Amino acid sequence: MTPVELSRTVLRAVRRAVDGGELDVDVPGRVRVGPPGPGGCGDYATGIALQLARPAGQPPYRVAEVLRAHLTGADGIADVVLTGPGFLNISLHRAAPAELVADVLRRGPRYGHVVPEDGEGARRPVGLRCEHHPRALVVADAAARILRSQGTLARVSCTTPPPPEWAVALGVRVDVDAGRPAPDEPPVDIRPVPAPGDPLPLGRDAGRWALLHPAAHDRPRIGDEHLVQRESNPLFRVRYAHARTRALARNAADLGFAAEPGPVEHPDTHGMCALLADHPRVLAAAAAHHAPDRLARHLVTVADAVLPFLPAVLPRGGEKPSAAHRARLALAEAAGTVLAGGLTLLGIDAPDHL
Repeated sequence: MTPVELSRTVLRAVRRAVDGGELDVDVPGRVRVGPPGPGGCGDYATGIALQLARPAGQPPYRVAEVLRAHLTGADGIADVVLTGPGFLNISLHRAAPAELVADVLRRGPRYGHVVPEDGEGARRPVGLRCEHHPRALVVADAAARILRSQGTLARVSCTTPPPPEWAVALGVRVDVDAGRPAPDEPPVDIRPVPAPGDPLPLGRDAGRWALLHPAAHDRPRIGDEHLVQRESNPLFRVRYAHARTRALARNAADLGFAAEPGPVEHPDTHGMCALLADHPRVLAAAAAHHAPDRLARHLVTVADAVLPFLPAVLPRGGEKPSAAHRARLALAEAAGTVLAGGLTLLGIDAPDHL
């Protein structure tokens, strides 16, 4: 369950409480969920009970008790604990590895993206306003892509129109002129530390990675280290891991078998599945904080987890393809799918051959 799906589940609980006469409030348009605060527990927490207490004319803890009754037993929710004045702390069911892998493969590169439900109100557009230097524009462009993946309309403006060569070399686009902001867009200023050198000679993929991988408050390195095909280069590891998963799929086809999700017995399975399951949360956090560096670092972690696993995917020696090999291939393909989808959101190519 993604944070957006959990938010919708809590919102449905509020609606049921209102429809049942337990709460006399206007149903909010959205419920905010996030990591539990100090003293909290579980996977996510929400303060919706505190928000509804005054209009409901009830203590926050009582409102939380009402909502807990409607959340307990809901699909995907394992437990709901009340803490503090009325915070709902929610623990989620863990999907079995095979179910998780099947979900990733079914959704493809759009795994972790948010699809608005029927009747769900459109989210307020977000305007990203960046300073006139390449890093600010690239960060704003990537942040806008991630916001769109989460169902939010995002537009990019720049204090001064960027030169055309930036768009060509770095694949950036300005949607709105600074002097004519789109209506109803709350401007969000994107102000990362400028790059110390010119990233354009690195090309689109390496240039964007060099500007996006460090946190906004860190000064990026602009050098040939982003072009070398070595393990010391994080971008190379991410793209190489993706290309290896695609090569495994081709090799498996030559051997007459394909991916099929199932149980995988391997020391790296638990860590890989945890990272794949965390991908929707990473996308949601990167969108909320306008921080594409969170996604970039997550992709490096996924790549570093999957690379040691890949040699175990195909049959060795005289082995014949079995259900175990099909399940391992499915897990590898799921990891490759997450890497490809993440790179695409960063505006970076994910080649099948490297």
